[in-house]
Amino acid sequence: MEDRNCEILVEYLKSILYDHEIRKPDLEKLDEPFRGLGHCMETLQENLNHLARQAQLVAAGDYSQKVSGLGEFSEAFNTMTTQLELRRSQLKEESKKVKDRAEVIEAYNELLVEMTRRRNEWVLVVDAEKRSVVYCNKSDEEGYVHTPECDKCKRKLHFQERILNWKGESQWNWDFEDACGNCYNVNSFPVEWRGRHSYVHIVSDVTKEQQEKEVLQSKAYYDAAFGVRNRRFFMEYMEHALQEKKTVTLCYLDMDGLKFVNDRFGHLEGDCYIRTFVEVVQRHFRRGDILARVGGDEFVLILTGSLEELAVGKLQSARDCFREENHKSYPVSFSYGIYVIDGQTNRATLEEIMQAVDASMYEFKRKYKEKRC
Repeated sequence: MEDRNCEILVEYLKSILYDHEIRKPDLEKLDEPFRGLGHCMETLQENLNHLARQAQLVAAGDYSQKVSGLGEFSEAFNTMTTQLELRRSQLKEESKKVKDRAEVIEAYNELLVEMTRRRNEWVLVVDAEKRSVVYCNKSDEEGYVHTPECDKCKRKLHFQERILNWKGESQWNWDFEDACGNCYNVNSFPVEWRGRHSYVHIVSDVTKEQQEKEVLQSKAYYDAAFGVRNRRFFMEYMEHALQEKKTVTLCYLDMDGLKFVNDRFGHLEGDCYIRTFVEVVQRHFRRGDILARVGGDEFVLILTGSLEELAVGKLQSARDCFREENHKSYPVSFSYGIYVIDGQTNRATLEEIMQAVDASMYEFKRKYKEKRC
């Protein structure tokens, strides 16, 4: 009889543990103390059913479920649900941050694209591997290019091939001029564009700025009043010639009596004296020879090559012509000194050269005065 009670309880326990539909025996038909044990197993069944429902709720995301009466298991279960609830709160917060960040990035990208579309510069994105334009702010359909080349870029930017072949690894700023004489400044740098290694090129048409710069530079190097180069040009030209070891013949010209003319007849007449002098000197030399005014009555003439004998002959001829063609009530003339700079052997500085040619000019003045006396 005892074995029969044990067999019934064992089958009941197996059903509790393994069966979906639990086969519960009639516990009242069991003998004591097996009947009490059966009621304990009945309580276990109810607790396990309750725990299963709680586990299902936890799996569905309800982390408020708590278990009691199961000792260490209850403690472990409750700790797990608490941690899951904390982790869910953290994930919600992180998800919100990611969403907010994505919205900001999307809005920023839309703003950036709209700003680039309104800019005068060309903004080109080139796929580094395919060597094709994938974005152009001047293109239609919000700038995205679906063909290997952007037609608008090809028509407007004659140097597009140079941009497509750029392989720089860091930011680079470069300038160049196209076949039509237009000047461009390009700022290029690598980026990740839509998950691909790409290059961004910001192209600015600086033709107008370059032209204005050249005009200003031209004005900076010219004596506008008399149409010749100025001292600044002369100093930079000579420094460059010395560095490049060029051979040049330097003539130092000093106008005689300009202070007297300014004091006696006024500066307008003095300016007329200078213009006549400049016209006569330029008439006797080649178009490519450089005449520069380096002081009030001081000029320099730069001839390419070792041409001392030729320079002496031409200067003497210009001096005679200047005096003979004079129709003023005052005498006109100029003195000169000559110094040949041999690019291969010269060791003198520009200051030393100027001292030497100045001394040569004063020696000419001295000899002329002696001859006149």
